[in-house]
Amino acid sequence: MTGHVFHPGHHELHGITVVVRTTGSRILVGRFDKQDENGVHLIGVSIHDASASDPAQADFLSRTVKYGVRVDQPHLVIPQSQVREITPLGTISM
Repeated sequence: MTGHVFHPGHHELHGITVVVRTTGSRILVGRFDKQDENGVHLIGVSIHDASASDPAQADFLSRTVKYGVRVDQPHLVIPQSQVREITPLGTISM
């Protein structure tokens, strides 16, 4: 889907549900809104503390893929310095 923009004039991930792995211990899943000087803006965010074991991370992502995003926070801005990786949820295989 690279190169396809959901809404012209927006970031290519705009409107896509993504997994954000942070430099800390959190994994965040939410709808990508935008990226600006404040960081990455997500809407309808599920938060998982990844300091737990790897199987817990896999379980969290598996449940999210199967049942959808459990919203813990309606809007979240992650400072760019804390973003390690952004992956579309639809590309994760379980």
